[in-house]
Amino acid sequence: MKRQKFAMNAGLAIGAGMLLAVPQIQAQQVEPVLDTSRAVAQETGQSQERIDNLDSRIQTLLSDYRANLNQLEQLNRYNASQQRQVDSQRREIASLERDISNIASLQRAVQPLMEDMVEALAELVTADVPMLLDERRQRVERLRGIMDDPGRSPAQRYRLVVEAYQIENELGRTIEAYRDSIEVDGRTYENVEFLRIGRVALIFRTDDDEVLKRFDADSGSWVDLDRAFLPDVKTASRIAREQIPPDLIFIPVTAPQTGE
Repeated sequence: MKRQKFAMNAGLAIGAGMLLAVPQIQAQQVEPVLDTSRAVAQETGQSQERIDNLDSRIQTLLSDYRANLNQLEQLNRYNASQQRQVDSQRREIASLERDISNIASLQRAVQPLMEDMVEALAELVTADVPMLLDERRQRVERLRGIMDDPGRSPAQRYRLVVEAYQIENELGRTIEAYRDSIEVDGRTYENVEFLRIGRVALIFRTDDDEVLKRFDADSGSWVDLDRAFLPDVKTASRIAREQIPPDLIFIPVTAPQTGE
């Protein structure tokens, strides 16, 4: 009986030992699988991270590509615009070159024209109302000297001739009071006051108002002016000197002649 109980106890002990050994064996078999699974999961996570980085990089490159395409289009349009300007400038250069080639012949034609303009100006000063004669005659003489001055370009000569004509044109549209000396009928009047109203009237008077004369274009001489005009002459002189504002004045003029 004791032997039988001992055998039973021994069997139980062996059975218990076998039960304890099974989990250890299973743990030893499962652990590599878990390690492999953890490694795969880690590698999968790293792969996903690389994929995300690649996707971000691709999106950045795509955005840069689109921006570069847009910039390329703008540059192409800008280059086309610049090319049109270059073509236009080339045509202008070609036109200027043709003009330059014709300068010599143009100068030969312009020089006589300017000389004729200077002589016509001299004739105008001589035939015109004798206002500011010294100044206008000196201007004509300067122009004559400039026409023969090799240091002056044709453009400079032409500009000075045109300026002289502009000055003469202004004389017909302005009013002026100035002082000068004049000889009339063998008598010299020093530093008298002249009143010029365009080319319509030229009057001078002495400071004591004893002499009051106007230039008569028909006779080409100085004649006495009715002293009734003296107040208007004085008023006009003050207006010309901008001492008083413009006002209505009465001046003697030659009536226009009509042909029969």
